[in-house]
Amino acid sequence: MNLTSLDFSTYAQWSGILTIVCFLLAILAFILQWGIRFRLVGVTGFMGVLTAGLFALGLGLFTHTVIPGAVRFALVYDNGATQAVITVPKSITETELDATLRQAASDLYSYGRNSIGGDNNLTIRARVLLHPESGVSLPVYLGQVKRSLSNRDSEQMQIELFPESFAKLENYAKG
Repeated sequence: MNLTSLDFSTYAQWSGILTIVCFLLAILAFILQWGIRFRLVGVTGFMGVLTAGLFALGLGLFTHTVIPGAVRFALVYDNGATQAVITVPKSITETELDATLRQAASDLYSYGRNSIGGDNNLTIRARVLLHPESGVSLPVYLGQVKRSLSNRDSEQMQIELFPESFAKLENYAKG
């Protein structure tokens, strides 16, 4: 099941209703001197905690933006602050790389990142690994994106593609 398809606010509403029912049942148990009255207090407390947790999740902790045209990428390096490196397929086009860099900028944004050395930008570089001969790996950086660390909704991303790297990639594919 996809986490973005879960509707935590609906679950929180139903859990809240069940919490109120448990609370009323606990009051009734105290009035009628039932033997399980203290257990019902515990159940009510647990339901309250569960409802609060579901409500918090319903506030939008699992937001995920999907950028059309982006291809799958893998995170290779992330210093947790201002730099990250992703790897993309060798068959990627410049248009797909642009969309993939935007997707990575959205996915890797976090309020927990801090700026080291005063740089308030997250720089994400995209690369492919070429193997010109056995036992030799050559990283080729195809592009990068710089985005603000302080503003999640900032559209002020600086995307830079490296055409000479794409030419190198085409030459490698030809033979």
